[in-house]
Amino acid sequence: MTVLTPLCALTVLAAVFPLLAYLGGRAKSDVVRKRLGLPPPGSGSEVRPLVASGAIALLGLAASQPALTHTTSARSRIDAQAVFVFDVSRSMAAAASPTSPTRLDRAAAAALKLRAAIGDVPSGVLTLTDRVLPDLLPVADRTGFDGVVDGAVRIESPPPHATAFRATSFAALSQIESGNVFAPSAKKRIVVLLTDGESDPVPTSDLARALAGYRFEAIRFWQPNEAVFDADGKRESAYRPDPSSRLTLTDLAGALGGRSYDESQIRRAASRLRSFAGSGPTVAGPSTGRSRVPLAPWIALAALLALLASLTPTAIRSTKQ
Repeated sequence: MTVLTPLCALTVLAAVFPLLAYLGGRAKSDVVRKRLGLPPPGSGSEVRPLVASGAIALLGLAASQPALTHTTSARSRIDAQAVFVFDVSRSMAAAASPTSPTRLDRAAAAALKLRAAIGDVPSGVLTLTDRVLPDLLPVADRTGFDGVVDGAVRIESPPPHATAFRATSFAALSQIESGNVFAPSAKKRIVVLLTDGESDPVPTSDLARALAGYRFEAIRFWQPNEAVFDADGKRESAYRPDPSSRLTLTDLAGALGGRSYDESQIRRAASRLRSFAGSGPTVAGPSTGRSRVPLAPWIALAALLALLASLTPTAIRSTKQ
């Protein structure tokens, strides 16, 4: 419960003084009436001033703008964390046409769905070219995660170090282990790779040793008719789709004890992700939302009804006369 304009509550005093004056005058009239032996007044004459004063008090309360508030906080796992690794190399800008969603656009949309599948698992965002860089370390706040994915994940941002035929190197995934991406309390460490699979040859044995014990899955965003378009909408001749990328990604996922999926299999990937996360202890995180229900309109309506009730008997009696 909160009051938005507490000083306005002082207007309730506007009902107190007339009520005190009425009660004082009524007490004196009762003394005179008893001495003269007159009958007591009708009940309506007693109730109406009280109802009217109550209505004025309600209007003062409405002016203070009371409201019911509710604060929510998300619970987050303390034994599990996930990172979504976005391939941001130039080939992820490929699309079916200059106006079609790029591979990276589709990967971002898929990441939001996959993140929702593990709602209480803190999740972060990494970008991959020939190195891995963190954009967001694992957090419980899904709004923050979505904001980073929508606003910070861009093609070649940052650009790769090397200027080789391919800027993507899955070997860089080993930097996840050495980069202290996960909290020490996270026993379940999940890595989700979103890529087109077009990478230089991968030393899978070295990578498997570096990421031993991690849970891994990869989603491939690739279509054979896609091209990279320049700012004028013309195809870049230097890019050629690599159909062997499926096999490359399948071998990588298998070496890491995980699975690879095509972008049409997001539901299956989400189900697998939920099974990776499982269940575990949670803690309450910081406040993530606050709702407010204003009460002033309802209190004002009650005051209006009370005023009408106090005036109705008088109106009826004057009509009969």
